[in-house]
Amino acid sequence: MTSATSNSIATADFRNALLKTLEESFDEVHGYFLDKGESIFETLAGITAEEASQSLGPRSGNIAAKVNHIRFYLDSIAANAAAGEYIRADWASSWAVGDVNDAEWRDLIDRLRTTYQALRNFIETNEDWNEMFVGGAFGIVAHNAYHLGEIRQALAAIQPEG
Repeated sequence: MTSATSNSIATADFRNALLKTLEESFDEVHGYFLDKGESIFETLAGITAEEASQSLGPRSGNIAAKVNHIRFYLDSIAANAAAGEYIRADWASSWAVGDVNDAEWRDLIDRLRTTYQALRNFIETNEDWNEMFVGGAFGIVAHNAYHLGEIRQALAAIQPEG
């Protein structure tokens, strides 16, 4: 940890906190802000392709579309980081997922996991934490929390109590 008299956050401290927060959001709950079993991948493991395809209303993509959108967002952040500048993305295309079969659903989850791992690798090795990267890090955490909440709310409507 950095000293209490320092006016800045050490890169290693920021990186470790970000990685732990992302790990909680995606993989393994530590109790920072989620309850046990509620990370993105833990949640997705309990969703069938049929459930992921179910329409949630005219202004809300199905769960499969939400998963694709999360992946697309992470890919966009990675592209921005690699370019060192904001790159315009086709956000509408990230929602263009309809019904999925079992193989397509597994592929969507696998693609999200691959993208998440690439993001972790970038965070673990990046030494240049400028304002754009720090802002992007906060954006990732907020974006994931928002869409994880949407997915969990959708499940409350789709899956019977058990």
